[in-house]
Amino acid sequence: MAEQNAPVMADPIMAEVNALLEAEPINAPVISPTVNIPALREQLAILVSTGRCKEAIGTNLTQEHVKRLDDKEVIKYNKRYESYVGHKTTDSMIDNFLSLSIKGAGTIVKIDDAQALKNELKAISSSTKRCASFSAASL
Repeated sequence: MAEQNAPVMADPIMAEVNALLEAEPINAPVISPTVNIPALREQLAILVSTGRCKEAIGTNLTQEHVKRLDDKEVIKYNKRYESYVGHKTTDSMIDNFLSLSIKGAGTIVKIDDAQALKNELKAISSSTKRCASFSAASL
């Protein structure tokens, strides 16, 4: 048992990898060489021009601010924007699924108020998500 808990450092390559992992900070942002910063900057500029910048990324930016952002900030704001788009897409998919399900169920069972049922199902789903995140946070 004691042999399994002891780290094996016989391999010099693994020792070098472990030394690198201990030396580098874990949360350091890494800019991948495949990231196209000008394209991401252009996406942010388009977002600013639509006027939804504050809603999407939580910060009011102007075209001049976007031009002066460094690469790490461009990546940070782009990740926020991707999260926003993903959230909106998920909400839209849930709405469409509920509408389709209610319409399908309506062919079998009489539904008086489909919109009220949809809102109630969304509220149940929302409260379930909050309870799940609360229970996960308490672990």
